[in-house]
Amino acid sequence: MRSDIEQIDINEYDYPLPNSRIAKYPLSQRDQSKLLHYCRGSISEGHFYDLPSMIRQGSLLLFNNTKVIHARLLFHKPTGATIEVFCLEPWQTVAPESFAQREHTTWLCLIGNNKKWKDDSLQLNISVSNKDVQLTATRCEPVGESWVVRFDWTGGVSFAEVVEAAGVIPLPPYLHREADQDDNERYQTVYAKHEGSVAAPTAGLHFTPQVLDQLASNHVDTEFITLQVGAGTFKPVATQHIGDHTMHVEHVQISQHNIQQVLSHIGSDIIPVGTTTVRTLESVYWFGVQLERNSRLDAMRICQWDCYDLEPWAIPVQQSYSNVLNWMRFNGKEWFDGATQLLIAPGYHYRVVTKLITNFHQPKSTLLLLVSAMIGNRWKDCYQYALDHDFRFLSYGDSCFFEP
Repeated sequence: MRSDIEQIDINEYDYPLPNSRIAKYPLSQRDQSKLLHYCRGSISEGHFYDLPSMIRQGSLLLFNNTKVIHARLLFHKPTGATIEVFCLEPWQTVAPESFAQREHTTWLCLIGNNKKWKDDSLQLNISVSNKDVQLTATRCEPVGESWVVRFDWTGGVSFAEVVEAAGVIPLPPYLHREADQDDNERYQTVYAKHEGSVAAPTAGLHFTPQVLDQLASNHVDTEFITLQVGAGTFKPVATQHIGDHTMHVEHVQISQHNIQQVLSHIGSDIIPVGTTTVRTLESVYWFGVQLERNSRLDAMRICQWDCYDLEPWAIPVQQSYSNVLNWMRFNGKEWFDGATQLLIAPGYHYRVVTKLITNFHQPKSTLLLLVSAMIGNRWKDCYQYALDHDFRFLSYGDSCFFEP
């Protein structure tokens, strides 16, 4: 199976997307966005506020409650040059610990205008909760195309507060515009909680408190997981064949309650909101398969091709998730951090997920491969329908509900 998937030609997952169809700004009312409904072969449309009526009682919806940080830090030199330090992820620690720090922390960063960074450190004076704070960035060693950067600051405030005050929300590059004040609210889900992402889990941007209340009234259960969305989510597939593409790594946080909720809904619909949630649920399954073979693993680390290599050892979802729950209990973990590089492409067999709520994705993207793995080549019909019926595309665009 792996060899077949490695030979997938990304050009088969292209479609014409005029710039005019990319939503540059969000709608003022989140749930007024259009909703394409693919249900067992038929395509229809409605509005996002119709979603609760489409989901069966007893289903489980899972959301990614990550919060987008103000990851773009702009340092202005006396010469007039601006150096952008784009925070990607904490270096050799996890996001909650890094954001709680009150003196210094270290991150892996992209640096814009790096050639102008001649001095050892850069300074930025900001105000945090009416306190004058000086933020210092010190460039350390390079890591690939990124740099390790140490941040030090005064004032005794948390790094979460520093970034919130000093940084700019990092809009997707395909919007080709600077963030404005409205983006601070609209590029977050209404249930965003845990800081750490540099991109929003955009399928969740359509939900409102009213839609969530209606789901609860309809006896649809909800659960929240955390996957810190990295800049790699926008990384294009630059190779012809998928086997030559390196999938980006993203970090997840899973609780015992998350695992128990999935276990209690096996046999019902388990519906992730967004591709990040899909990758989390399916990655945890493959971690349970790994534990079946070696219960002494100390962490979850799912690499790009693990699921295809582990296919001969696939086990029922109940057994896999029970393995993870037992591992957490044995190790005294109420929750754990893990990393996933899982690549879901046509030929992948979904183990946990039964349906999917998501946005429209970029041409020739790994996210489009994930959709195709669920509904096959009918993705082409769905996207053509959206193009023909005035749907808006990408992060601030409209949404889909896929029922294969």
